[in-house]
Amino acid sequence: MDPEEKRRQLGIALTPPTPNNAPLVPGVRTGNVLYLSGSGPNRAGQPSWNGKLGKEYTTDQGYQAARECAINLLAAAKGALGDLKRVRRVVKLLGMVNCTPEFTDQPRVINGCSELFVELWGEQGRHARSAVGMAGLPGGIPVEIEAIFEVE
Repeated sequence: MDPEEKRRQLGIALTPPTPNNAPLVPGVRTGNVLYLSGSGPNRAGQPSWNGKLGKEYTTDQGYQAARECAINLLAAAKGALGDLKRVRRVVKLLGMVNCTPEFTDQPRVINGCSELFVELWGEQGRHARSAVGMAGLPGGIPVEIEAIFEVE
């Protein structure tokens, strides 16, 4: 199925990234590779989550935050490419989880992003991945994820 159609069926609306004056951009394309900057779980450019996994949030809540990160990554990809059908393959994710030292479910948290990408692209959505714990993330967000896509 077309990833755009699947996205619509899942009720996922994409809000284009908010332009800013920072020295970074949402994504950089070189050849057939699209590198997406790290994205947190925010809505309309405003953080919607603040806290650590293992303290303020459970693994299941972290999973939902990672799914929001995925939606923001999709918006950045669509902004760069015009259409998610231009993604040939999800290559790699780096998932960072703001968590307490004893929290060990980082991979289950980042599955919130990984599983959505597999829902949209099937086998082409399966990817290499790192899921790591961090002492803190910008603005106190609980999850940040960056992605690399092969594109046409």
